[in-house]
Amino acid sequence: MAIVALIAQPTIPAAATVAGIADITLWRWLQRPDFLRAYRDARRQVVEQALGEVQAATSDAVRVLREVMTDSAAPASSRVTAARVVLDTALRGVELLDLEARIADLETAAMLDLDGRVR
Repeated sequence: MAIVALIAQPTIPAAATVAGIADITLWRWLQRPDFLRAYRDARRQVVEQALGEVQAATSDAVRVLREVMTDSAAPASSRVTAARVVLDTALRGVELLDLEARIADLETAAMLDLDGRVR
């Protein structure tokens, strides 16, 4: 209950009130590595779920951008903005894929010694 309250409430005192415990108790629990780990895991799960929902809406967002970008009746400023968002997103995607490949190459190189053998 305390972890759910921490996620749902904006402050420790508010979370403590919802959980039915004293502020200092909740603060002390947050000093314990096991509780802090459980809280961070729960918070991560909430963020991962939200990211999943954002990813699910990505196709709709791209469709809307494409519609605005190609709508000759839309104001020029809206069409340019949509085009800019599409281009910026595409460029960032390429940069991220390049970085991922470079990191994978570095990780592989770090596992090999000078003779090419796995360390």
